[in-house]
Amino acid sequence: MTSAGALTTLASRESIQLHGSEDDSQLERVVTPADAQPAMRPISRRRQTSILFCAFFVVFVTIGLNQAYGVFLNYYLADGSSPKDPFLPKDQVSSKAMVAFVGTLAAGLTWGGSIVVNPIMARSKDPRWITGSGAVLIGLGYVLASFCHKVWQLLLTQGLIYGVGTSLVYFPVLAVAPEYFDAHRGSAMGFILSGAGVGGLVYAPAARALLAKLGAAWTLRVFGLVNFAICIPVVLGTPPSRSLSKRPTLVDIRLAKRPTFILQAIAAMTQAAGNLVPITFLPEFSTRLGYTAAFGAALLSINNAVNTVSRIAMGFIADVAGRQNTLVLSVLGSAVSVVAFWLSSAYGDDMRLWIAFVVTYGLFAGGYNSLFPTTVIEVFGAQAYASVNGFIYFIRGLGALWGSPVGGALVAEGQHPTAYITLIWYDFGLLMLSSICVMAVRGLDASEKGRFKLKA
Repeated sequence: MTSAGALTTLASRESIQLHGSEDDSQLERVVTPADAQPAMRPISRRRQTSILFCAFFVVFVTIGLNQAYGVFLNYYLADGSSPKDPFLPKDQVSSKAMVAFVGTLAAGLTWGGSIVVNPIMARSKDPRWITGSGAVLIGLGYVLASFCHKVWQLLLTQGLIYGVGTSLVYFPVLAVAPEYFDAHRGSAMGFILSGAGVGGLVYAPAARALLAKLGAAWTLRVFGLVNFAICIPVVLGTPPSRSLSKRPTLVDIRLAKRPTFILQAIAAMTQAAGNLVPITFLPEFSTRLGYTAAFGAALLSINNAVNTVSRIAMGFIADVAGRQNTLVLSVLGSAVSVVAFWLSSAYGDDMRLWIAFVVTYGLFAGGYNSLFPTTVIEVFGAQAYASVNGFIYFIRGLGALWGSPVGGALVAEGQHPTAYITLIWYDFGLLMLSSICVMAVRGLDASEKGRFKLKA
């Protein structure tokens, strides 16, 4: 959504940068006092703190749980091979790609739902009705999943219903939160989005412990009820937008033709597709190395713990070194860690290299999610933020839908770690393509603005 802080700052300087003119050149329009928006009441620290924690728990319960799906995947696959009353019969888990698709469907809809949720938000007088509906679906999706014994049923419940619910909760809060921060927007978003790592850190071991003790059915019911309970204060604290004007929800066709926009969209899709692959298969790959499912869940928690610290740190680094620069570092570092450590651990059957990957990937991977919304304002302008950010999230949702299922289909037969070699190269290719696109956006943006700054 349109950043009020950014617009107010621009208006006070009496100029706004407009992109996508008739000849695709940049024009500057002088803003008269009549054009400027009325002064808004200052935001108290107490209000900002409330927004921070409200948004943090939105990310915690949506993205955090999505990142812990690998624990459920490992259990579904292993349980399906057990003759003792499995949650999913063996014939239902013959396709690793379809079981993986349950989690990626939920993750994809969380982001991809922006294309529908944003227009609803623009017409809604009270966003709490939107987040309230999402909270009900979040709880209902997991509770209904507890009664399922077929993959297509899990796709409808743990995938579709839960995914729609997370999108309805996510965007009314996360799209508005940046409006309540200005100078420290990068740091604030880093803290908010660290909720993904904290959520994964909590949900992964909790899921492993409950699955081992209670089984899948009761674990899903417990998670459904807990998620709904967490969402109740979030619904009550859903902040209204501070923007006084209707926000555009469709991308201007002239802007969409710009190379920076096309490259940004490709980067978003490939990063989302590649980013979920290691998280989805981390627990199962650990068992291929000869370790227990509980240890695999512990490694996923370590990854999320590092990811939590990284998202906060990346926000501070971005405010100092430049958001686009830090974004490049994040995506490129993720790609390098895949080929340097994950690939090496598969060839060498070496647990030390695998742990090194878990830590380094957690260090780099979270930066993109924290920083790309802030770079949208810098590259495309505050006027286009709402439409571009919503579309980019939709593109990320599409990427999340196919990334892990395709990866699951690439895993070869057999129990040795080398069965993952093709999947690892596939993941590296996705993240490397995203890195190239992000670097190209950095260069083209400097060229369009007529100057190259080290801090950008």
